[in-house]
Amino acid sequence: MLQDDRREKYVSPLSTRYASDEMQYVFSDKFKFSTWRKLWVALARAEKNLGLDITDEQISEMEANVYNIDFEVAEAREREVRHDVMSHVYAFGKVCPKAEPIIHLGATSCYVGDNTDVIVLKEASKIILKKCAQVIRNLSEFAVKYKDMPCLAYTHLQPAQLTTVGKRATLWAYDLVQDVEELEFRVSKLKLLGQKGTTGTQASFMELFDGNAKKCVELEKQIAEEMGFEECVPVSGQTYSRKVDAYFLSALSGIAQSAYKFSNDLRILQSFEEMEEPFEKNQIGSSAMPYKRNPMRSERMSSLARYVIIDSLNPAFTAGTQWFERTLDDSANKRISVAEAFLATDAILNIYMNVTEGLVVYDRVIRRRVMEKLPFMATENIMMDAVNAGGDRQALHEKLRVASHAAARAVKTEGKPNDLIDRIASDKDFGVTKEELLKKLDPSLYTGRSASQVTEFVEKVVQPLLERYSEEVKSDLKV
Repeated sequence: MLQDDRREKYVSPLSTRYASDEMQYVFSDKFKFSTWRKLWVALARAEKNLGLDITDEQISEMEANVYNIDFEVAEAREREVRHDVMSHVYAFGKVCPKAEPIIHLGATSCYVGDNTDVIVLKEASKIILKKCAQVIRNLSEFAVKYKDMPCLAYTHLQPAQLTTVGKRATLWAYDLVQDVEELEFRVSKLKLLGQKGTTGTQASFMELFDGNAKKCVELEKQIAEEMGFEECVPVSGQTYSRKVDAYFLSALSGIAQSAYKFSNDLRILQSFEEMEEPFEKNQIGSSAMPYKRNPMRSERMSSLARYVIIDSLNPAFTAGTQWFERTLDDSANKRISVAEAFLATDAILNIYMNVTEGLVVYDRVIRRRVMEKLPFMATENIMMDAVNAGGDRQALHEKLRVASHAAARAVKTEGKPNDLIDRIASDKDFGVTKEELLKKLDPSLYTGRSASQVTEFVEKVVQPLLERYSEEVKSDLKV
């Protein structure tokens, strides 16, 4: 019986369960090594333009074989020479015999390795940004729909005042808005490494161009333009500063933090039975308890978010331990930590999109819970009215404190209904009837500017952002 080889080796769940095919492609060997070849083409073209003995035929041959990668040849060569870049120079030369003598001319390994990593950061960030925008779109539509629905608001996870279901959604959305702005800033500042040589001095290119420094500068300019960048870093050792990776993973950590906050809030709301994540017709909530509807998607978001937040420490330590012009203790860590941060953040956003496409709101439960607590929350207004009628603010405050705690104690220890309104109406110092007090128990009187804040936020903050990301994205949730 044939064995499935994959079943006998570790396979990352980021590939099989979580990350989208789109994000996985950006971190694939095909994307990586075809980008190496594009960089070699850009280098050769710029060197030819600046007078080196390179022909159009050689460049055309290289361009025609950018995606013609024989991975078996490259892997066999790497086992022999123990060098990944030279293995792919060899494999490229095999399909480009005319260009073979000038491939990688003057460059060091980081010319293809680091420049490709910068390009990967840019392309992966584009995917993250458009998915963040979609979540913001979903949340803003939800916020507008429920901008007027009162619900309990909390401080210290204790009922405090009222907000609205829609206003709360703007808090989740605004966290992501700030994350988008941060990642956009990082992308806007991203520069190609260029061709800096072994220690960043461009000595090999000064040799190629007979000491002509202007040609070295122009060479980098042409390479940057061909690869879609405005400029290269002004100075470096052999590598681009590993602080760049730290900046980007810090931005991803921010997204994970925002998703973590949302997923935790939703899990609590689902426990309160006020809101739920989507639950499919045939979905099983528990292997033991058939009735359960566990918030497994939100739990997965929380789980992956913790991973991304912790993973963001990796490039920080790597950046701080690069000796002088470079060491190689970054390589193994970098190729895992950066890739997995993007893959896991992509997975988080896939879930976030899916959940916000189908949030379930139980309005009757929300209203019941509001009405249970509203008498307590109305006490400040009741006190102000009594003071305006000539009462003593401090004395009234003490009476309300005593009555509120007594009513709460009766509810909690004796299971009685909340009778705070009756207690206040029976106290002549407040000078108000029960009927007058009941008129004050309209939840819409206690939500402040919640509804108008939603409208203003969507118009002034969300819409300008969504104009930059007009394409709608659907969740690629695998499991």
